[in-house]
Amino acid sequence: MKSVLLIGLGHFGKHIAMKLNDLEHQILAVDLNEERIQEALPYVTEAQIGDSTNKEFLLSLGVRNFDVCIVTIGDNFQNSLETVWLLKELGAEKVIARASREMQEKFLLRNGADEVVYPEKQLASWMAIRCTSEHILEYVELDDDYAILELEVPQIWDGKTIVELDIRRRYGINVLGVRDHGKLNMDIKPDMRLSAQQSILVVGHEKAIHKCFHI
Repeated sequence: MKSVLLIGLGHFGKHIAMKLNDLEHQILAVDLNEERIQEALPYVTEAQIGDSTNKEFLLSLGVRNFDVCIVTIGDNFQNSLETVWLLKELGAEKVIARASREMQEKFLLRNGADEVVYPEKQLASWMAIRCTSEHILEYVELDDDYAILELEVPQIWDGKTIVELDIRRRYGINVLGVRDHGKLNMDIKPDMRLSAQQSILVVGHEKAIHKCFHI
């Protein structure tokens, strides 16, 4: 269990709070909007109304005591920048910030963010990939070239083993797991036999994955 300072409770911030709550982390949520605070109360350990660009307010939260600080301010980029800078100045161990555009990502990193998440870019990538094939079940972009995808096992692979398919040598793709009836098995062995009723979790270069699965 980790302690998380979550600043910004818009749609994205609220969903992060809900997921952190599912994972049983301790969450202190901060927003200027009282209505957003009230909506987030079921999912957070504590919530405060306050201005994250106010150094004294941030100081009162004890930012050094949190394992991670997440800044998800989406409606005022200047406030996001100032918040990130203040968090690092006050000794925050790790700061993750949200960006809406590539230029914002660059400024946040220069301003002290340890990591930047780009939900709009991720969503755009997912939609583009998803629209190309109805057989893609999940998509996670690792960088500009590599990704993790979960796909339905192709019909022509039905009954064949992983070693028989030899996709690692042929395409440079690694099999991470196989999902059968909703249960993910990541104990992958070369003699594992696949079924068209399963889905397969793979990682590799996107172009190689597209070629292998005819996307």
